[in-house]
Amino acid sequence: MAETVLVTGGTGFVAGWCIVALLKRGYAVRTTLRSLSKEPSVRAVIASAGAPTDRLSFAVADLMQDNGWDAAMAGCDDVLHVASPLGDGSSGDRHALVAPARDGTLRVLRAAVKAGVKRVVMTSAAATARPPLASERTSDETVWADPDDPQFDAYRVSKILAERAAWDFMAESGGATEFVTVLPGAVFGPLLTRDNLGSVQIIQRLLEGKPSALPKLGFWVVDVRDLAELHIRAMVTPEAAGQRFIAAGEFMWMVEIAGVLRSRLGQRGARVPSRTLPNVVVKLLLPFMPQLRGLAPLLGRRFPLTAEKAHRVLGFAPRPVADTVIDCAKSLG
Repeated sequence: MAETVLVTGGTGFVAGWCIVALLKRGYAVRTTLRSLSKEPSVRAVIASAGAPTDRLSFAVADLMQDNGWDAAMAGCDDVLHVASPLGDGSSGDRHALVAPARDGTLRVLRAAVKAGVKRVVMTSAAATARPPLASERTSDETVWADPDDPQFDAYRVSKILAERAAWDFMAESGGATEFVTVLPGAVFGPLLTRDNLGSVQIIQRLLEGKPSALPKLGFWVVDVRDLAELHIRAMVTPEAAGQRFIAAGEFMWMVEIAGVLRSRLGQRGARVPSRTLPNVVVKLLLPFMPQLRGLAPLLGRRFPLTAEKAHRVLGFAPRPVADTVIDCAKSLG
């Protein structure tokens, strides 16, 4: 009988690719939805990616509610906790998403420990391992970001505090259940659905010619398909237990991403901007660009980061970021 893996947040970008990868490997997958009304569309999306759906089942559970999690966990061998509340960086309250992210994570972990699952792999964020901007230290798994650091917006603060709370809980109450966290950079790659675009909004806006000139911002990018594979390796590799893993490929400036789109998409990339904006101009425009407000401290910065541990322990081998960008753009239609 196939092992059963619970994947939280089945409508999400990363969760969808985790489900596809697990089903193609022969696992049975149960995924959580806030309403079963989404089941037909999720099943169709997973099938469209070439995955068999006869071993895919659904459970109703909400990160903000206690009800449903025990039933969702029943009979599961492992858990990929991927779901998390999303923010657009525009909230003035940097702690606005902390409660849903932290409390939702703890609900999942309590139910997992109670059900006796073997291992929980949680999706965190590379920002949780980012040192202060003034530091020359390389971002790696030994670093814990300071949630009070002004470089972090509400979404990243929620990720930092949720991961900290998760490790504290598992140290005190995890019992025999093992725990691993995966810390991805900016997640690009082909969409399975147009819901919850997340980082992919950056590519979409560039294709629309927005903004007309580019801020000097860059990202450590990971392909969503490589990230899904890494979650599974983190789930099955014995040496991964009790570890954090940064998941990132190459660093790319927005102007480099734009250049890839223009050079490889032909007419489809004709509207992609090529001009850059000086940092001082971007800062003046930030009050009118709420989606970039959370990235303001990173203007012009290429902070050092390493995913060596994921390469060494999990055999992480990310594909070229240029290919990821193009596959992402093509999936946008």
